[in-house]
Amino acid sequence: MAAAVSNAGGLGSLGLGSADVSTARDQIAATRTATSRPFNVNVFCHQRAVPDAAREATWIARYAPAFEKLGAAVPQQLRSPYESFLDNPALFELLKSERPPVISFHFGLPPPAWIEALRQPGTTLLASATNLPEGRMIAAAGIDAVIAQGWEAGGHRGTFDPAIADEQLGTFALTRLLSQQLSIPVIAAGGIMDGAGIAAALKLGASAAQLGTAFIGCPESLASDDYHATLFSPTADRSFVTRNLSGRAARTLPNKLTEIVATATDDQVPAYPIAYDAAKSLIAAAKARHVPGYGAYLAGQGAPLARALPAAELMVVLQQELELALR
Repeated sequence: MAAAVSNAGGLGSLGLGSADVSTARDQIAATRTATSRPFNVNVFCHQRAVPDAAREATWIARYAPAFEKLGAAVPQQLRSPYESFLDNPALFELLKSERPPVISFHFGLPPPAWIEALRQPGTTLLASATNLPEGRMIAAAGIDAVIAQGWEAGGHRGTFDPAIADEQLGTFALTRLLSQQLSIPVIAAGGIMDGAGIAAALKLGASAAQLGTAFIGCPESLASDDYHATLFSPTADRSFVTRNLSGRAARTLPNKLTEIVATATDDQVPAYPIAYDAAKSLIAAAKARHVPGYGAYLAGQGAPLARALPAAELMVVLQQELELALR
């Protein structure tokens, strides 16, 4: 997918937030084989999870009936399914040596020394912000451009500190704020699904737009058949934000998985990403038994506008729509 988008004139992105070093190395190599054009690699900069055995045991008990219904073993304990980039110096060394064209940070920023080391000739650094203070921190850190992640966006909210109330700023309001208050370029992200949306973001001061949900329907996507079916069903207009899947706020589509955790209160949810371990284990069990409805189908508010087109064709359509909207 990343290579297909880059080959079509966009900036494809590899999501390495949950990848180990070996997987990250393989994905970067495969992308470089498939495209000679720039691409982005995205990493997660969340704080290390603090385990809570009692809370995690209660979380397992919440999931237990679903595992039993599938005839799958109930997990005995939960662990962080992946490391933060901040705790993964081996991944830092890999990116420093591989020198990908673009590196983007989510959930925060790495240490200043790492930022300086990764800022090499030919590498552009990006970081997500959900509000103006985060944007100012990104600019002050010397990051090249800021991604304005609006409340409409699918996937995990990029808030730096989940303990601080989310301002829930929409993409266009946030884009305008950051473009007026910061001296670095702004990339609008969240709810943008077509050329008209891209044009609107550009008119509000963005230098570019980032689209994610718009590409889930592409055949190059790794989304499952059930994910695709959900995206192109009436369920697509019911996306909502919850922290009950992973431990951090994320916009997703409702299904059997979200029903399991729907009534959980904040004080019952384990830390991110430990809470996600239960969901990922159940997803794997359901997939092995070919039972639909148990995926983490992350998608933005614009999901009903998704189109089932090959990535290259979608890029052409987006460009045509953009040119028409800018006339």
